[in-house]
Amino acid sequence: MIQDTVTPNTGTAPRPRTQYIGVSTKAYFGYERTLDWLNDVREIVLARPGLAAAGVVPFVVPSDPTLPEAIRILAGTGVVVGAQDVAWGDGPLTGEVPATMLTELGVGIVELGHAERRALFGEDDAAIARKHRAAAAAGLTSLLCVGERDRIDPDTAAGVCFAQVAAVLPDDQAAPLLLAYEPVWAIGAPQAADPGHVNAVVDALRRRVESAWPGLQFGIVYGGSAGPGLLADLDAVDGLFLGRFAHDARNLGTVLDEASARSRFSQQFSQRNFAPQ
Repeated sequence: MIQDTVTPNTGTAPRPRTQYIGVSTKAYFGYERTLDWLNDVREIVLARPGLAAAGVVPFVVPSDPTLPEAIRILAGTGVVVGAQDVAWGDGPLTGEVPATMLTELGVGIVELGHAERRALFGEDDAAIARKHRAAAAAGLTSLLCVGERDRIDPDTAAGVCFAQVAAVLPDDQAAPLLLAYEPVWAIGAPQAADPGHVNAVVDALRRRVESAWPGLQFGIVYGGSAGPGLLADLDAVDGLFLGRFAHDARNLGTVLDEASARSRFSQQFSQRNFAPQ
């Protein structure tokens, strides 16, 4: 489980938010190519020993057959390993992977509700909610993907996203989680959604979630053609969920550097403006 996430806004001196920088390989790589990529990620993260102090948490979400090797390769690096999906139960579910097995392996997070799962495999909110309950019971942190299908105004988009969150989370949700704001129309596009749109949607979504689940620890990352150079323009997010741009691990290193730089600036700003007089 991912611990330390965004603290609720209490009106006191803010502390810099933890930033989550993640990558999904989807089904682009074969087995050996995935292992090569994971070894590249290991070297890139180990070359940046200040990530933890900067509050930057890297995570990777490779294909299921590579999970044991991913955990072995990334041991001791601080990188959290995630799964791309999970079963809503165990027992007679041929072809499925139960949450308890993922926990036993050492997986920390599980991706739920991606637009491709919805569109290509017919998953609806009810199915995603069942998977979330199974993940939570097994001690996994859900990475819940939400997003509007078409280009609409930010407030309406935030409403669509919140409805997806509300359909999945129970009223008594207490375990920390991550939300991935991924507008469907931006997934696989030549470029990410406009930063102004992303910031407005994430701000509105954050307020609605905080109102519905007071005190809940959660972060919101942006995904959808996200890559290097984007994070600096997204003040509202708690990190990025990268796709194909980070399949070249060097681009992941660039984004980790950008996240570290933003954290250092945030810490300096907080100390300069809120330190006791």
